[in-house]
Amino acid sequence: MKKKTKSLPKLKKELDTWFSRFIRLRNADKNGNTQCVTCGKVDHWKNLQCGHFMSRRYLATRFHEVNCFPQCVGCNIFKSGEQWKFGQFIDKNLGSGTSEQLALIAHSTVKISRQEYLDKIKEYKIKVKKLKTKCE
Repeated sequence: MKKKTKSLPKLKKELDTWFSRFIRLRNADKNGNTQCVTCGKVDHWKNLQCGHFMSRRYLATRFHEVNCFPQCVGCNIFKSGEQWKFGQFIDKNLGSGTSEQLALIAHSTVKISRQEYLDKIKEYKIKVKKLKTKCE
């Protein structure tokens, strides 16, 4: 029997899941704790969210590792991502002008193919598995 292929929206959602786990685990300590980049709150990576400096609506930066860092729900949802503070964090930690570069990249047109989604899902599953071994 032929295996049904997932739609592009389902692949995007699956990649969102794995990419988010990676972002939240990336800076976690051995206990699984990480910090919100905009307010400094420390919590377990599972309780934080994958915050985007440039909104997820911009596909060009949606899965860009420099654009995404852990945020608490208060900053990410209730304070609309605290973009100003987020940009300051990015420039301070990754170099002056990095946030401006991300803003330019975000407005470029990008199309992600089915194979690219599948490859990225596989890549982030592997990265998450490696990171989980250090903190769980």
